[in-house]
Amino acid sequence: MSALFEPYALREVTIPNRVWMPPMCQYSAAPEGPLAGAPHDWHFAHYAARATGGAGLIVVEATAVSPEGRISPYDLGLWNDTQAEAFRRITSFLAAQGTVPAVQLAHAGRKASTDRPWKGGAPVGPEAHGWQPLAPSPVAFDDGHPVPDELTVDQIRAIVEQFAAAARRALDAGFEIAEIHGAHGYLIGEFLSPHSNHRTDAYGGSYENRTRFALEVVDAVRAVWPDDKPLFFRISATDWLEENGWSPDDTVRFAGELHTHGIDLLDVSTGGNASGVRIPVAPGYQVPFAARVKAETPMPVAAVGLITDAEQAAKIVANGEADAVLLGRELLRNPSWPRLAARELGGEVRVPEQYHRSV
Repeated sequence: MSALFEPYALREVTIPNRVWMPPMCQYSAAPEGPLAGAPHDWHFAHYAARATGGAGLIVVEATAVSPEGRISPYDLGLWNDTQAEAFRRITSFLAAQGTVPAVQLAHAGRKASTDRPWKGGAPVGPEAHGWQPLAPSPVAFDDGHPVPDELTVDQIRAIVEQFAAAARRALDAGFEIAEIHGAHGYLIGEFLSPHSNHRTDAYGGSYENRTRFALEVVDAVRAVWPDDKPLFFRISATDWLEENGWSPDDTVRFAGELHTHGIDLLDVSTGGNASGVRIPVAPGYQVPFAARVKAETPMPVAAVGLITDAEQAAKIVANGEADAVLLGRELLRNPSWPRLAARELGGEVRVPEQYHRSV
């Protein structure tokens, strides 16, 4: 049987296969009111389809730890108990299908308060449910983006506690795995990179200072997340800048530190923190970054980035480049990709009894 369909255990959680769904924002929650940030029928149908399609793990989209931590006013959140309650319908269904439910906890930082992508994705103000973004330094992401407010040390400490509080709610909502979002130029990634972090205090300057906030968040979440449940960290392995950016060498170094702080798997992506960079997009273009972390550190890794073909995915796992693969756009196109790949490669995934005629 292909290694792609072998179970994978982390702590006391066993994921039935290595075909996983990464977080992909749906920008479909209510922007205000008592149900702001709460999942509803769209989110249920979206995730349920991928669970019945055979995904071993589903990481629910970037879920904000505070209202100002949302990428858009339409993002999901876990800053209140109403949101946690609404998630239980989703986590219960995923678990009933044999899929492990996970959630990505996030703060968008200077890239917050933007419109939905299909509306252009430009920054929005109070007249469109927007707000003033926060960041390590008062440096705008790009032309046309507002200069964010620089976080005070007290505000930084408050956000660390917001991550911990959101993790508690994620546990109460039925999630088995939590992932901390440190990638794509959002708040934690902004602290990591000298491109976006120009601070001169204990949270800026040296590598040790720039990684301080991320490690404080990890420690705070790990302190409230049960010892028997895994904790992931998503990282951009490179800013794709020739200088003054976060580099693959930094990622390898940081992966080892994250491992000692209780992170169980590194979800390896790239980019998102610097505008206008050239990224050599091609099938599997981000896999080498995951493979390097796996080869040079004790950290398990998942690979992502234009993985679309069953043989391609199987080889990544079989060759030891990653412990699992994350299929994003391909699972949007085909929710049953895992079942079809299993048929092609001679593997097995769980098929709902109602779909037995399709086997």
